[in-house]
Order: sequence, then structure tokens, then C-alpha cells
Amino acid sequence: MARFQEDFPIFRDNDVIYFDNAATTQRPVQVMDAMRAFNDECNANPLRGLYDWSVRATEAYEDARHTVAQFIGAERDCEIIFTRNTTESINLVAYSWGLTNLKEGDEIAITVMEHHSDILPWQMVSRQTGAKLVYLECGQDGVIPKEEYTAKITEHTRLVALAEVSNVLGITNPVREIADFAHDKGAVVLVDGAQSTPHMPVNVRELGADFFAFSGHKLMGPMGIGALYGRIGLLNEMPPFLTGGEMIESVDRYSATFAPVPEKFEAGTVNASGAVGLAAAIEYLKKVGWDDIMNQERMLTRRLMGELAELPEVTVYGNPDPDRHCGIVTFNIEGVHPHDVASILDSEHICIRAGHHCAQPLMKHLGVSSTARASLYFYNTEEEVDRFVRAVGKVRGWMGY
Repeated sequence: MARFQEDFPIFRDNDVIYFDNAATTQRPVQVMDAMRAFNDECNANPLRGLYDWSVRATEAYEDARHTVAQFIGAERDCEIIFTRNTTESINLVAYSWGLTNLKEGDEIAITVMEHHSDILPWQMVSRQTGAKLVYLECGQDGVIPKEEYTAKITEHTRLVALAEVSNVLGITNPVREIADFAHDKGAVVLVDGAQSTPHMPVNVRELGADFFAFSGHKLMGPMGIGALYGRIGLLNEMPPFLTGGEMIESVDRYSATFAPVPEKFEAGTVNASGAVGLAAAIEYLKKVGWDDIMNQERMLTRRLMGELAELPEVTVYGNPDPDRHCGIVTFNIEGVHPHDVASILDSEHICIRAGHHCAQPLMKHLGVSSTARASLYFYNTEEEVDRFVRAVGKVRGWMGY
């Protein structure tokens, strides 16, 4: 919606088309104003100081935690752990829950479409504990068949980790169905919400998620702030991921007692201004409204895929139904390397992503080494889509074909 671009300083006075929203989104002035106000008015270390600035910083930080908890449907504020990003959140679970609870003979089930951030931690856990890593395969359309997860999630499965939305294909996985089946087998479920949280309503309890991770910068918040939701019973039983300041009750020379959740998992000086910025981004999303966001992205994706289908040299990956792509359209142009596609489009002031998208197992599964990816957000417009497709149609000519 073009009217919202006025809220984003980076879009002013230029003709750049930004179609790399799956990597990071742009920030509205409301987010920057909220962070500026924190830094100007109460920039102090939260949680420990007894003076006014520190008390206000603590209140702002905990208010942000409450905003996040309400945003994703957590039952309690203390079930929200602030981290740097989705990657750190998943690593926290891997090191704290995984290394403590998994052993030889156990199985970890993940999907072939996972981002490397939801693969590498479980490879590490598998190596260190002897647990077996099991992959749930998807079809070329990105859909995981029911018979795939019902066959591979067994009584030996202790953890199922999956993205709610694929960062390559945009497919929305049937998280609740898989979570219900996994829970019946006694498994814990971790959901990577990096690509879903900015684009659709999320309720972790309705999803059946035991852990849920997302990043602020993918939903118009600042970089360096993310959140992990964990069921309180699991969090209480987990050891700290990092140790040091702010996460203790007491320390003597040879032992320590740790603070309760969530402080137990937030060692060191916290990113209070980042949390404030994340809360402001959530409030901005709520102001725009999920209906308008989802309708705009659906309309733009349909238009983009429909126009790309008119170009015979373009192959689009994933489901043929645009409504299954969640604003993500991954493609290749015959005879042109994706990096060349991205460079040529950059010369036209169009920003896309090219490469393996931190999903090399999925790339191999699809039979390609890399792709180009256009990812949309609600602030993109029909005119931008049309200009993008016109530029894509000229790429082979620019390469001399």
C-alpha cells in the first residue's frame, strides 16, 4: 500500500524497489522514534538500578516483553526470552534443552526446507549426544505429505523442529497437525516463526508450539533483537544458555543460584532499546491490521506470479497456487545465473536476493544450486511489481541472448 511508504524514510525521494523483505524489512519512523525516545529519556541499564532512569528503562523493557507475549499468544510474559534473533533463539534451545535431554537412540525430526539456523544446531546436538537426525521431505511444491511425517515421527522422536513458513518457497506448513501428532508420540515441538510472524497472526498455544522463535528485523523492528517463546514448564527445567551478570540470584566463590525465568536466560546487559523498537514495530503492525496486510500481499503475489508466468524463460519454484507463497516468489531465468539476475536488477534500482538462501539441503532437493528470490511486504505496490516483471523480461537481452 503506497500510503504506508510515507512512514518509511528509506523510501522517500528515491525510486528503489525493495523486494528482499524475507531477509529484512524496512523500519517505519514510529519504530525509530520509539528507540530515540528511550535513548533520549531513560537510557540506563535495566533491572538493577534503583534510580529513576533505570526504573523507567526496566519498565519499558518489561512492557516490551508483555507486548511480545500478547502478540504471539503466550500465556505468561515470563515465557518470552529476548535474544538477538531467531538463530540465537534456536541455539538456546539446542544447547540448553537439546544437550540436556537428548541421548543416543533418540531422534530429532526436521524438514528438508529448514533454514541453516534450524539445521546446524541440531547437527551439533546430534554429534554430541548420538541422537539421530531425521529429515521430513517435501514435494516439489513444498508440501510435506501427511504420510511423510506420520511415518518418520515415531516413539523415538524427542524433538520436531520446523519452519511455519519456508523462506524459499513461502509454503505454510501444517504446524498444528504435525505438532499434535508429535505430542502424541511424546515429542517437543520447536517452530521457526521468522517468516510467518511478520505476515500472519500467530498464536503459539493454538499452534501447539513448545518453543517458538522469531526476529525483530523481519517485522520492521531493529536488527539485534529477537524472541524465544518457551513453555514455562520446559524453561524452568532448562539450564542457562549463557552465564554472567543479571541472570543470578546469588554467587559465592564456588557456586551460584540462578534467577527465575526469564532472567535466567538473559545474561549480561540487555538490548533494551531494541526491545522497545520491537514493541513499536508490533504496535505498527497492529495499526495496519492483519486483514489489510494479508490481502495486500496476496494480491501482489498473485499479480507477480501471473505476470512471470507470461515469460517462458522464467521458472518459478514451489506451489503453482500464488496463495501458498506467503509473499515469497523464488525463480530462475534460463541461461542466467541468479547472481547475474540480482546484479542486473540492482542496476535498475531493484533489490532482490540471489543464492542458496541459507537452505542448501532444499536447493539440492529441488535440483538447483541457487535461485533468485523476490519477497514482498504490505508496503510494496502493484506498480513496483509491474516494473519488476518488465525488468526481469529484459534480463536475457542484457546478457546477450
